[in-house]
Amino acid sequence: MGEILIGGTAALLICIFLSPKFIAFLRVREFGQNIREEGPEGHHTKAGTPTMGGIIIFIAISIPFLILAEYDWRGIGVYGAAMACALLGFADDYTKIVRRRSLGLRARTKLGVTIAISIGLWWIATRQADLAETLRIRLVDYTIDLSALGGLPYLLLIYLVVAGTTSAVNLTDGLDGLAAGCAAIVGLAYIGITYITTGGDDLSLMAACLVGACIGFLWFNAFPATIFMGDTGSLGLGGAIAGLAVMTKTEVLLVLLGGIFVIEALSVMIQVFAFQTFRKRVFLMAPIHHHFELMSWSETKIILRFWIIAAICSAIGFTLYQQSIT
Repeated sequence: MGEILIGGTAALLICIFLSPKFIAFLRVREFGQNIREEGPEGHHTKAGTPTMGGIIIFIAISIPFLILAEYDWRGIGVYGAAMACALLGFADDYTKIVRRRSLGLRARTKLGVTIAISIGLWWIATRQADLAETLRIRLVDYTIDLSALGGLPYLLLIYLVVAGTTSAVNLTDGLDGLAAGCAAIVGLAYIGITYITTGGDDLSLMAACLVGACIGFLWFNAFPATIFMGDTGSLGLGGAIAGLAVMTKTEVLLVLLGGIFVIEALSVMIQVFAFQTFRKRVFLMAPIHHHFELMSWSETKIILRFWIIAAICSAIGFTLYQQSIT
C-alpha cells in the first residue's frame, strides 16, 4: 500500500509542479487547440488554448511507475498499451497543430496502429502474463472460452476493448476537466479492484499513478481550462483503462465501470444512426454533453453531474466485482 500511495502522490505533485512551465512553453510555441466550426458557439473562445497536456499526464505517470514498479508482465502490458496510445494521440495532435485544423491523422492510420497495439497487448496477456483466453461475465458468474482459432476471438475482444475505450474517452474530452475527472474516478475503482485481488502490485501502482496524474492535471484543466489534454491524453488514458480491464479480466464489467464513457459513445452512435436512417436528430448535438450545453446548462453543471454519474457507475461496478470474488 505504501508504494501505491507514494506513486499516486508523486504523479499528482509532478503534474502540478511541471504544468505551469509546460503551459508557458506551449504558449510560446503557439501549440493551441483548433476548434471545430460545427461545435457549440461558446467553444470558439477556447481556440488557441494550449493543448497536448497529455504529455504532462504521462510524464507524471511514467516517473513514479518506472521507479517503483516490479516489472511484472501485467503491469508492463498496461503501461505499454497506455504509452503506445498516447504516442498515437501525440502524432494526431501534432498533425492538427502543423496543419492548423481540427482533423489529424487519417482514420486508416489510427486503425492500423490500434490493431498493432491490440496485438501487442494480446501477446503480453496470453504469452507472458499467462491469462486465460476467456471472457468473464461476472454478473451471472459465467465464462466464455475464446481460445479457438489460435486465440483470434480473444484478440478481437481485446481490439474492441482498446478501440472502444480510447474512442469513448476521446469523445468525452469535450468539456474542461470532464475526461480527466471521469478517468480518475474509473482509476480509483481499479485501484480497489487490483488491490483486493493481488494485495497491491504493478497494476495497483499503475492505477494509482493514473489517478494522481489526472487529479494533478485537473488543477489546470478544470473550468476555465488553461490547458487541454488533447488526443495525447484522451487516447493514452483510454489505453490505460483498456489495459487494466484486460489484465483484470473485467472487459465486460468495464461497460459499467466506465459508464459515462459508454453513454457518451452511445449518444454519438444513436445520433448517427437516427440521422442516416430517418434524417432526424435525437440530440441537439452529440456527444451528449453538447446536447446539454445547447439546452443552456452551464459547463460546470454538466461536468459535475457527469462526474456524479461516473462515480455511481464505478461504485456499482466495483461492488459487483467484489461480490464475484467472494
